[in-house]
Amino acid sequence: MKKILQLSLSALLLFSASQSYSQDKNETAQKKDSLETTINNLDEIVVVGSRTPNKSKLETAVPIDVVSLAKIKNVTPQTSINDILTYMIPAFNSNRQSASDGTEHIDPASLRGLGPDQTLVLINGKRRHTTSLVNYQNTVGNGSVGTDLSAIPASAIKRIEVLRDGAAAQYGSDAIAGVINLVLKENTGLEVNGTYGQTSRNDGQTSNLNINYGHKLGDKGGFINLTAEFSNREKTNRSQNHNLIIFDQSAYNNYFAYDFSDPNARQIDDDLLASKGLNRDDFNFQVGDAKIQNIQGFLNTVVPLDDNIEFYAAGGVSQRNGTGFGFRRLPSETYSVVPELFPNGFQPELKSNILDVSLISGLRFKFSDWKLDVSNTFGANNFQYNVDNTNNFSLGAASPTKFDAGSHSFSQNTVNADATRAYKSVFKGLNLALGAEFRYENYQILAGETASYINGGAQSFPGFSYLNVVNKTRNSTGIYADAELNFTDKFLVDAAVRFENYTDFGNTTNGKLSARYKITDQFFVRGSASTGFRAPSLQQQYFNNIATDVVDGKLLNSGIFRNDSDVAKQLGIPKLKEETSTNYSFGIVFSPSKKLHFTVDAYQIKIDNRIILTGNLGNDAYGDPVPALQALFETYGAETGRFFTNAINTNTKGIDFVADYDLNLGAGNLNVSLLYNYNKNKVGSTLNNIPTAFIGQEDVYFGPQERSLIETNTPLHKGTLALNYGINKFNFLLRNTYFGEVTRNGFPFGIEQKHNGKVVTDLSVAYKATSKIQFIVGANNLFDVFPDKQVYENSYFGVFKYAPVQMGTTGAYYFGRISYSL
Repeated sequence: MKKILQLSLSALLLFSASQSYSQDKNETAQKKDSLETTINNLDEIVVVGSRTPNKSKLETAVPIDVVSLAKIKNVTPQTSINDILTYMIPAFNSNRQSASDGTEHIDPASLRGLGPDQTLVLINGKRRHTTSLVNYQNTVGNGSVGTDLSAIPASAIKRIEVLRDGAAAQYGSDAIAGVINLVLKENTGLEVNGTYGQTSRNDGQTSNLNINYGHKLGDKGGFINLTAEFSNREKTNRSQNHNLIIFDQSAYNNYFAYDFSDPNARQIDDDLLASKGLNRDDFNFQVGDAKIQNIQGFLNTVVPLDDNIEFYAAGGVSQRNGTGFGFRRLPSETYSVVPELFPNGFQPELKSNILDVSLISGLRFKFSDWKLDVSNTFGANNFQYNVDNTNNFSLGAASPTKFDAGSHSFSQNTVNADATRAYKSVFKGLNLALGAEFRYENYQILAGETASYINGGAQSFPGFSYLNVVNKTRNSTGIYADAELNFTDKFLVDAAVRFENYTDFGNTTNGKLSARYKITDQFFVRGSASTGFRAPSLQQQYFNNIATDVVDGKLLNSGIFRNDSDVAKQLGIPKLKEETSTNYSFGIVFSPSKKLHFTVDAYQIKIDNRIILTGNLGNDAYGDPVPALQALFETYGAETGRFFTNAINTNTKGIDFVADYDLNLGAGNLNVSLLYNYNKNKVGSTLNNIPTAFIGQEDVYFGPQERSLIETNTPLHKGTLALNYGINKFNFLLRNTYFGEVTRNGFPFGIEQKHNGKVVTDLSVAYKATSKIQFIVGANNLFDVFPDKQVYENSYFGVFKYAPVQMGTTGAYYFGRISYSL
């Protein structure tokens, strides 16, 4: 990979030397019906990261990526924000999970390898609410609560700004890894897009239809922009035959898997399959992407009321219905399967009904030399669970096969008052920003029907019981000041400080200092130092349930208990407190010509008291029961227990490199983008505040598997080389994305496995038939690249062929798209 980057950079520099002078002098006029799309524009004006208006991202003191979604969404194979950012921002990673309860329905994402909850998401510069979902199935972001980017239709977004720097002193809690700001469309006119695609294995069929309409309001800059989007993705299946015993062989003293049984166990199953007219494929697990359907609508509007005041609003509704799949119950599991209902076992289905709503409204006005902004932002996420094709074993033949398993919800209301003023006479310009924020949050868990949880509950996903019911609230208040001073035309300094008070854990004060110096007009240096924090979410404080999990190679009911529960107090689990961070960055910006730009930024992020979800406590590190613990958990209907706790400190170091070049080539325009991220996470060797009951069991409390999810589950190296060429009515996109090596640890019964780095190729061709109609065909993962197959020890007896890492397990995906604009 290092050689590839060196060769690519050398070629880019050599080519620029021969082209830059002529290119700067000769800008070719393009016809209205030509098709030339710029993938990246390093000189684009940004909103996030600086409260000074009209600032180019090259001029900011901190690194910012800009994805011009309105320009590229028609030519890129990806349609969701998570997928688009994964292939366009090397520091951003998201891949779909399988057999992971709610996490199958809301994809977790990370920036710089940190947790989904350590990146703040904004809409038009306003704080976006998180989901109500806690990721707890040992997936990416284990124990965290992220923001559902897929609840916002990509067709509603003008551009995405990614601030790659700590910004808690500017924006508050969660902005440790950085900030993602989604800027909504403001255009007028009509655009309609339709996409259909499927994988090379004839599954995962996707259809997407979106309509965007904008209309001018008055003659003072007002507008209204409306978006409607429908998308549907069918499931994929990447299963294989496994080594679990299919039929009951207890009479032969054969149990669970062939690995632990007599050599004749496999033949016994084969004979029974033949007698029933079945085959092994009929008993494979459903392993792959969940079926997901979204119906979404979004609004963005500005209405000038007079010359000095304007009203604005933005928001939308997203309705998602998903079907995920739990662990198959085989007929050999006589303790789980009611044979009168399911003589051949069953494949449980977890169905979701997710409603996400949001509304931003406010007034911007001028008062003397001040610009004032008063706003209210509301957001809510409700996640309803239904379990189908399963049974409650304790109810026997009277058991339902469909269950209402309950729901959880999270709502947030934020009131902001912000004021900015520019002092042009102070040195070379001072911009002062002051503001205050009040935020209200509410988290609820509602119980499912009694049959979903009683006496062990529905297999695969026991419902929430009356004991799990939660209705908790908190408030927070914050004030901030931010000053950006140009000492000279070359030297810029930005300082920010923020104080916040939370009703559940107290106060925190954070600061940030950043600077940029122009050594020449083409060469800048920049850097920053800041402190930050992340408040423990209400979800982490109060989520609790009983769920089926693989513990030491066996399916057991594992409880997640509240941090303030009696069992937590008995075991000495400490109360949750805020995570704290220190961020440092230093970078350079080099622009040898107007069309060629390079940025390199190094960073370090130290996080203390990071919140994790413990391993399954109740067994020791060798998988043997700890009687005292299991007896305690048994009184709460579980066999093992897990808790949220501030257990670890982490250190993240990395480098981001971005090169962008536009040049005239023949009769068209070529954009070359080379992006690279090196990111290394390290967990401290000592755990924080480990209770006395777990001393000596550190590998269970926070073990090698949990450690590997943080340290090595995201690529150490990731890079993208994109070539985008537009000529006349055609546009060609060729993009290679390198996903570096990752390592997963299957502790305690699995092993540590390295998954080699792989390159994924995207290709699309667009043809603009008229000034209004465009046709696009292409592929994501053109050459059908997968992660390395899992070693047998980590595959749960052959069930899971691949781990959900790197590019995921979808494989080659081909699509066609038609776009109409008016």
